[in-house]
Amino acid sequence: MHHHQNLGDAAAMPGMLPPYEAMAMYEQPKPRFIFKMPRVVPDQKSKYDSDELFRRLCRETEVRYTGYRERAIDERRMRFVNDCRKGYAELSFVTSGTNVQLYFNANHNPYAQDQECDFERERGKVHLRSHFIMNGVCVRFRGWVDLDRLDGVATLEFDEGRALQEDVQLREQIESYNQRMNESKRIYPVPHTPPEDHIRRGGPGMPGGPMGW
Repeated sequence: MHHHQNLGDAAAMPGMLPPYEAMAMYEQPKPRFIFKMPRVVPDQKSKYDSDELFRRLCRETEVRYTGYRERAIDERRMRFVNDCRKGYAELSFVTSGTNVQLYFNANHNPYAQDQECDFERERGKVHLRSHFIMNGVCVRFRGWVDLDRLDGVATLEFDEGRALQEDVQLREQIESYNQRMNESKRIYPVPHTPPEDHIRRGGPGMPGGPMGW
């Protein structure tokens, strides 16, 4: 009488594993590299100068406060002032419909130069400045909002200083990634299939390949 041993029986015996599981034990682990998406594009100034949206926003244009639209105007005025004093504001460029969430330093030091939130500069208005990245480009919002009408005028300027800082970080990030990839290729070389192996396995029109019916 013949006894047939299945894979489950083999796995149950000490020191024995099914063939496919045994092969998996000796596979070399492949390195995993996560490339963090860059915050900025390689040539920020060129994109700022050529992009149609930036070309419209770089000129002084109308802006409006967009927060709490469903509330009464008196409550919206109060909330806008409170938001500004906390260091943020929701505004929209009217001509393009571009909404921006501004964050800025709301420290009202009368001796500080270039305040980012200034209620004292002009009566009935607040002057705002905010730095952020839009579409991979470092920009600076600069403008004012009327505290009664909740609209005003602003422009979006290219922020050269912060763009240089982000460019340095981008180059370092790409260089680090390339170094890790080169090191990975050195440790885990990509195997090449020799021509004779291709013939032995059989390719299109080669001996040993699948027959056509």
